[in-house]
Amino acid sequence: MNRSFEENLALYAKLTVQEGLGLARGQELIVSAEIDQAPLVRLIAAEAYRAGAKNVEVLWMDPEIVVTRFREGSDEAIQYTANWLIDGVTRAFRENAARLGILSSDPGLLASVDPQRVADSSRAQSLARKEMSDLIVSGHMNWCIVGAASPAWARTVFPSLPEEEAVARLWEAIFQTSRVLEPDPIAAWRAHCRNVTARKDWLNGLRLDALHFKGPGTDLRVGLVENHRWVGVQSTCKNGITCSPNIPTEEIFTMPHRARVDGTVRSSKPLSVRGQIVDGITVEFREGLAVDVKADKGLETLEKLLSSDEAAKRLGEVALVPNSGKVGETGVLFYNSLFDENAASHIAFGASYGENLGGYEEMAETERKQAGANDSIIHVDWMIGSGDMDVDGILGDGSTHAVMRGGEWVQLS
Repeated sequence: MNRSFEENLALYAKLTVQEGLGLARGQELIVSAEIDQAPLVRLIAAEAYRAGAKNVEVLWMDPEIVVTRFREGSDEAIQYTANWLIDGVTRAFRENAARLGILSSDPGLLASVDPQRVADSSRAQSLARKEMSDLIVSGHMNWCIVGAASPAWARTVFPSLPEEEAVARLWEAIFQTSRVLEPDPIAAWRAHCRNVTARKDWLNGLRLDALHFKGPGTDLRVGLVENHRWVGVQSTCKNGITCSPNIPTEEIFTMPHRARVDGTVRSSKPLSVRGQIVDGITVEFREGLAVDVKADKGLETLEKLLSSDEAAKRLGEVALVPNSGKVGETGVLFYNSLFDENAASHIAFGASYGENLGGYEEMAETERKQAGANDSIIHVDWMIGSGDMDVDGILGDGSTHAVMRGGEWVQLS
């Protein structure tokens, strides 16, 4: 189908509002985006108002000002948090405002900045935004994260192409992975949701005790919490709205037990985190704790990340993703976790998601930890899957059940 870029962008905005957010009449929408994404944001605002939004509020970010703060700002400036703004947004979320994040940053935006300054700023921001983050990840209200091409990001992904062509190629990949290039993007997205849900239901029916990942540089056993739930593609929030928190998404994820992860694992793709690139990660886990951490590139950034708090060196998520999904199909390395995590199975350092543990909301904090949940101010996904990765499910009696072979799902049974 030969649609113009403008037509595809409008369809992307429609998909984001209708299927990503599931925006309800009378809701407020808070959007965070970089200033060069104004054309997309305007289309999203129009779709939101057509859906009955009572207000669309945009929090703009300029990457140049972000870099300037790190280069020119004092230590006080680096660690300052605008609590007046954070408090207002948190209140809006408490009062049922929907949240949309549009990601378009340069993956190496802060590559020349001292990792310690980045770590200090990130820690301060994470602590200040804790309640806000908890409302989002607990499903208090509907939310969604999508991507948008920018020149700086496109140059990283397609370094050999002229900038204009690189941006066009990146937009095409974004549209492809979100199913915007299909004849009916909304129908295609809904069909995708049905397919992922069927696989998710299969995994939940297995009632696995653990997963065993085996591939190049990886021999890892990930124990799962006893009452774990596999979640994927859609979430029904506490306000009754069903949304797709990530577009694109191919993953089905659950909660590892914070003390039952053992073995060695190696990353299969670079990780863009805090505006810096980390690659060639190798980690040894013992009783849930990362006891030996290495990286071919960006080790200091990774070490700063894992020193964020006591739980940062433990896992909060394990996710299964087939290589043949729409993201993997592009063959593009995006240097952006929203996309790359949906091209490969992955694990995440840091916080668990409550939706992955039955009864989580009724538990006290000590009970959650005893059940195996991990509470941290960070949550960072990194990719471990590949076409050479096999995954077995381990049942409570020690028997095994094939889950993935060569990076692809086994047939449903």
